[in-house]
Amino acid sequence: MATITVNGNKREIQSSPDTPLLYALRNELELSSPQFGCGLAQCGACSVLLDGKEIRSCITPVSSAAGKEVTTLEGLPARWAKQKNLSAAQAEKTLHPVQEAWIEEQTPLCGFCQSGMMIKATELLEKTPDPSVAEIKAAFTTSGASAHLCRCGSYFAIVEAVQFASRLMAKGGTK
Repeated sequence: MATITVNGNKREIQSSPDTPLLYALRNELELSSPQFGCGLAQCGACSVLLDGKEIRSCITPVSSAAGKEVTTLEGLPARWAKQKNLSAAQAEKTLHPVQEAWIEEQTPLCGFCQSGMMIKATELLEKTPDPSVAEIKAAFTTSGASAHLCRCGSYFAIVEAVQFASRLMAKGGTK
């Protein structure tokens, strides 16, 4: 048994330490946002933040998350609320600007890869608040384990959503 912190909450995991984090998140903690895409860290559908850095949870063992903060798509609103020092009441009604941008821009087509895309966008925008188009493309293609893949080809919409999220974050998260 291991204890990991997921979306701000300490959680007990029954899985063995070498179990992929993805399985513990989905099967034990019933978080549906990280998806099983390829199982080889080549598509990005399983991406989560581990201490603010995007990782592929399909190849990361549970033991690697011990003592670190795991953030899934479900935890992005609380992450943003904490960064902005919002009250508990405000936090309950808050989406992360990346999530707001994805909704506003109607980015997803099938949606399968979008959790991983939003995780990567969050990592990028926390490091580079006003990225250029080239920096956005590089974040999704040449940084990390491998490129993030979208089977529907909504890449242009993803770039636009990241730009919109950047503007929202600069304004404090409001449209």
